[in-house]
Order: sequence, then C-alpha cells, then structure tokens
Amino acid sequence: MSETAIRRALLSVSDKSGLAELGAALAARGVELVSTGGTAKALRDAGLAVKDVADLTGFPEMMDGRVKTLHPTVHGGLLALRDNPEHVAAMQAHGIGAIDLVVVNLYPFEATVAKGASRAEIIENIDIGGPSMVRSAAKNHGFVTILTDPADYATLVAEMDANGGATTQAFRTRMAGKAYARTAAYDSAIASWFAFADPAGETTPFPDTLPIALKRADTLRYGENPHQAAAIYVPQVVGAAGVPQAKQLQGKELSYNNLNDADAALELAAEFAGQEPAVVIVKHANPCGVAQGASLLSAWEAALACDSVSAFGGIVAVNTELDAATAEAISAIFTEVVIAPSVSAEAREIFAKKKNLRLLECGALPDPRRGGLALKTIAGGVLIQSRDNGAISADDLKVVTKRAPTEQELKDCLFAWTVARHVKSNAIVYARDGATAGIGAGQMNRRDSARIAAIKAAEAAETYGWPAPRTRGSAVASDAFFPFADGLLAAAEAGATAVIQPGGSIRDDEVIAAADEAGLAMVFTGMRHFRH
Repeated sequence: MSETAIRRALLSVSDKSGLAELGAALAARGVELVSTGGTAKALRDAGLAVKDVADLTGFPEMMDGRVKTLHPTVHGGLLALRDNPEHVAAMQAHGIGAIDLVVVNLYPFEATVAKGASRAEIIENIDIGGPSMVRSAAKNHGFVTILTDPADYATLVAEMDANGGATTQAFRTRMAGKAYARTAAYDSAIASWFAFADPAGETTPFPDTLPIALKRADTLRYGENPHQAAAIYVPQVVGAAGVPQAKQLQGKELSYNNLNDADAALELAAEFAGQEPAVVIVKHANPCGVAQGASLLSAWEAALACDSVSAFGGIVAVNTELDAATAEAISAIFTEVVIAPSVSAEAREIFAKKKNLRLLECGALPDPRRGGLALKTIAGGVLIQSRDNGAISADDLKVVTKRAPTEQELKDCLFAWTVARHVKSNAIVYARDGATAGIGAGQMNRRDSARIAAIKAAEAAETYGWPAPRTRGSAVASDAFFPFADGLLAAAEAGATAVIQPGGSIRDDEVIAAADEAGLAMVFTGMRHFRH
C-alpha cells in the first residue's frame, strides 16, 4: 500500500486552469482519462482521448448535470480496498474498475455568492457529486490519490516520475488532508450563506453552530513574542480588502505585531475615505497621532506633532496616494510599516533607501461600516460579537450643557470621536483643527487617561516650542461615559472647551453641572465604543 500506480484517472473540474497540461502529462504516462461534461470537452479540445463517465456507469448525465457521478460504478471504483478479497470480488462481479486518481475542484459557490447572483443560481452552484467523489477518494487514500488544487498538478507529475508512475503513501495522505480541508471550507461557506445571507431563510448572526473556514495565507516568523508560533489566515471571501490583501512593495517579512498594528492603522485611515488627506500613526495597536490637512504632508506633520516619541518605530497609514514629499518626511524617522491605497513612483524611490521599511499598497480601503463578526478566544471557548461599525453624525448629537458647541468645536468633537473609537479603553482623545492634540489609552480609569493625554500634549508643546499645548481650545472625546466629574475636570484643566461622550451614567447630572460650571459645551452621542 506504500506506492500505488496510477492507471486510471477521473477528472471533473470547474476551474480548468492547467487541465490540458495535466491531461497531456497523464496520457503520456499511460493513464486512462475518464471525465464528465465540460471537463471532457476541454480535454478533447486539447487532442486527448477521454472516456465519458456515462460509459462506465451506463447512465447518461441527467437533470441538467445534477446526476452524473453519483453511481456505484464510480464510488465502488474509489472506495474499494484493493487488498480486501471481498472488495475485489465485488468489483469483478459488478464490472467495477478501479479509479486510482481523482482530480476535482468544486462548483464556484463562493464566487457565485460574491458576484450577487440570484438565489436560484447560488443553489445550482452547490456541488454535490464533486464533494462526494473528493470524500470517497480521500477516505481511501491508502490506494487513491485525490487532487483538489490546480497548484498541485505539477507536484503530482513529479511524484509519479520519481516513483515509476505511482504515488507514495505520504503524498496521498497529504493530499487527502488537503481535500478534506477543502470540502470542510466549502460546506462552511454554504452553511454561512444559509445562516447569514439566504434571503429565503431566517438569518441570524449567531447560528447554533458557527461555520468558519479560513485559508492560511502565510506562516509568520513568530507571534507576539519570539517563543510563540504564528500564522495568518484569511476568509474565503472574494473581494476582501485589508492588510492581508495588500501588496508588499518592499521590506522584510511582516511580523504578527506588524500585521496587527497595520490593521489598526488602516481601519482608522479608512474612516476618512473620500475626505481630505489623513495620516494615522499607530503604536502597539493604539493611535498616537491622527490628522487631516490640506495636503498629506501637512497632515503628517500635524499627526507626528501629537506624540513624536511614540511615533518612533510606529506604523503609518494614509487615506490617499502617498506622494514624494510625505515619503521624504516619513523617512526622517524610523518607521516599521507604511500602508497606503497607492504609492507614487517617486515615493517608492525614496522609501527604497530604507531597506527594512515594509511598504504596502492596499488598493481599496476597507469599509469601516461593514458588518461581520469579531472573535476572541478565551480559556475553554470563543467570545463572538458583531463588529463595532456604529457611527454618529452631527444630527445624532444631544447638547446637554447650557452652552452649545461652536461650529469648529462640533467639527473637532466629531473628529476626536472618530479617533476615540479606535483607541483602547479607557480612551480619551483631545483634538483641535482636525488633528489629535493628546491621546490617553488603555488606563484602568478615565481620569488617568485624560491626564496622560494632557501630559503628552504638554510634552509636545515643549518639544516644538509652542506657547501652549494644543489641548488649549480643543475638543475632548471619551469612548464611554464619565462615571464621575473628575475625568471631565481633568480635561477642562488641560484646556478643552468642548466634550463629546456617550452619556448614560447615573451621575450624568453631576457631570453636566461640572461642565456648565467650567463653561464647557458638551454633547451626548448615546453610543459607547469600548475597545478592550
């Protein structure tokens, strides 16, 4: 059972890339080709002799191709144990010939869903015979070789040449595992569609069994720390947009932390899609500087000024094409990763001098309002929630103080709020004139976050020789309500004149009174953005 010669192959593929070349290679090695429908036609068009499955089964393809390989002659030829006398006798008694190789890839269900096809077309692209043959061949991998990926065609031919027209047990086992992973992913995609998207069904974000299928995109050098192993997997979704789909133009391999931080930066940059140029600088998955400006260079300068200390060794994302002037400015400090929708040729030349800098071109920005699920593992289980894709506009805000915010204060409030929803809780963000002035992240209480952000703003003023920190006259955003007035008073002490927060505390009246006494304008959003 170690080596099994391939004498007969059954080929039935939806993706016909490499099919003619594989068929020719098999025929040249004396393998009989058996096929179905369009696959048989493609092989014959390539000048190859092919036997129809109907010639084996004695039944024609019927019901628009729904029934063609679901027959004992096919599955008996796949499932028979060649070293079992009873199986061999049954094959002989019923005229069943052994099938040594199965080459199948499945109807394009995922692509059909992605293109927005009708329900009827989607249902027709649920493959039945294909997965059945794949599973039969994979189960009997002691004797049968199964291929489900065109990328393995050349490997099969090399395997046969190295083993006198046979395949080894190790190769068949590896291909069987890959085949079951493919059918599991395929079934997961179908189950996901029924659970989340089928217009005829009762869709729910949390079905009784959650089908998840991911494909490994890469194995990483290590995880968050060198002693941890890591890899990156991507969903089987056509048209997905994000860091994993970005094109790396230069630099070292992306690490686990690079990918995590680049995702945080890109997600925030995407909030400003279609708006004036924006720059996001991230460190350890937290924004440390965000700004918009008339030019990308001015946005970079304003973002960097928020916290130039933390920006060292950070990740930069922008919302528009990266130009030469901005690339030159970014290159002046050590930066791990830069990601942009596009990068000009001049900017590429500038970054090329920084060999270790990873430069990514992502094309389309991800949709910040997209749906989907967020997963987090805990000991013994997985926490699952819908993505935090909530957003508010000026019309959603409720003025709760005696003084309403000015037009500029309102604009700064909304900018600060956009940034705050991407900062680890407890989050406090000061912003002025379309740029962050100070960011406090991940503290155990909101007052400390407000103070830390103010300290950073004061340090920036000292570094740049400003007469006062940019928190003077700023708006401040809090990702959750102020449970006490102390955090708000810390913001007022830093110079903030307007506040945006969810509201909803039992001490809201106390906080509102403190804001009125300090002369602050405050608005409630009615929406919280914890980010643990």
